Amino acid sequence: MFDPTDLFRLEGELPELTDPVLLYHFEGFVDAGAAGRLALGHLLAELEHRVVATFDVDRLLDYRSRRPVMTFDSDHWTDYDTPELAVHLAYDLTGTPFLVMTGPEPDREWELFTEAVEVLVAKLGVSTLVTVHGIPMGVPHTRPLGHTAHGSKPELAGGSPSPFGKVRVPGSAAALIEYRLGAKGHDTLGFALHVPHYLAQAEYPQAALAALEAITRATGLVFPLDALGEAAERTTGEIEEQISASAELSGAIRGLEQQYDAFQTGAERESLLAEDTPMPTGEELAAQFEAFLAERDDRDS
Repeated sequence: MFDPTDLFRLEGELPELTDPVLLYHFEGFVDAGAAGRLALGHLLAELEHRVVATFDVDRLLDYRSRRPVMTFDSDHWTDYDTPELAVHLAYDLTGTPFLVMTGPEPDREWELFTEAVEVLVAKLGVSTLVTVHGIPMGVPHTRPLGHTAHGSKPELAGGSPSPFGKVRVPGSAAALIEYRLGAKGHDTLGFALHVPHYLAQAEYPQAALAALEAITRATGLVFPLDALGEAAERTTGEIEEQISASAELSGAIRGLEQQYDAFQTGAERESLLAEDTPMPTGEELAAQFEAFLAERDDRDS
């Protein structure tokens, strides 16, 4: 029998916490618009925090499938980006402590990793676990950004309508944590942000902003959102500039708007993920955004 406590190491003394919320997101699974990565990365960049536990990435990761970056300078190696999967203790704007678990999604030992997370949840007295990520949807960026809430109890999801029925999808470590710990009586909750499919490969701060707002409504945690809001406004302006320069792209967005509005009013019963609708595919729209994304990358560099 393997011991789940072998998978992690506590960093310093455990803090004394009262029912903290644990937010988590792992890189490697579907995350359209980088919604989850941007959301939790923003919190760690803006809020005071420290690492309270780290996981043994040597056991959990397949380095050959996701090779860490090393830096070579002239005739020698100067740096190695060591992967880290860690739990951070942070404080929101009201001083309320909460936890953030981020890093690469484990490639192996999912069940033992989930047990290790459960041990940490017990040690830290976690009340609720919340995960966020983005999924590509056939929606236009000009309409309100929606999300699908899911959780271990119906009341945790808030009763919001979902565009999905019963579906079978590839699993993830984040979903397994929600499923396993929820089955053992823990409150587990997740938000899947509906990101326009033609922006799924780009960083879309609007999705991260919507994710953090959803977390606030569910948990009461208060986050600094000004910088993220400004990034969202800049991105919207750049997208509109690109669209206005292309009649073809403008027409495609109008078509998506008509489809979305019809779906919202019930005139169409097809899912926004339907493949038989005469709308441009994600690949077709994304191709028209290549120049736009390249220009953004050049400016960021």
